Amino acid sequence: QVQLVESGGGLVQAGGSLRLSCAASGSIFSINTMGWYRQAPGKQRELVATITSGGSTNYADSVKGRFAISRDNAKKTVYLTMNSLKPEDTAGYYCNTDRVITDRGYVYDYWGQGTQVTVSS
Repeated sequence: QVQLVESGGGLVQAGGSLRLSCAASGSIFSINTMGWYRQAPGKQRELVATITSGGSTNYADSVKGRFAISRDNAKKTVYLTMNSLKPEDTAGYYCNTDRVITDRGYVYDYWGQGTQVTVSS
C-alpha cells in the first residue's frame, strides 16, 4: 500500500519561509511526477508546482520566483520551499503523484492527507 505523508506546515508571518516535505512509503519501484496542490476555504484545489522524475518543474504563476519544488528520488520525497509568503498563500497543501509503480502494479493519482499553512499579515 502506498502512503504519502506531508509535514512542515505551520503558522508563519508574512514574508517568512516554510519548507514542506512529502515522503512516499510502501513497496514502491518508481514514482512519476510529484506535485503540490493547495486548497483554501471555499476555493477549488489548485496546482502549486510539479516536478517530473527527471527533474523538470512547473509552477503556478502566483508562486513563481517565491516557491521552489525539488525531490530526492532515493528518499522518495518531494519538497516545497516557500519564501516571501503572503496571507493569500494560506491553505491546506496536498502532495500528489500521478503514477506510482508498486509490487502490486500501478497506482494512479494518489494524494496525501495534507498539511496546513497559515500566513498571518
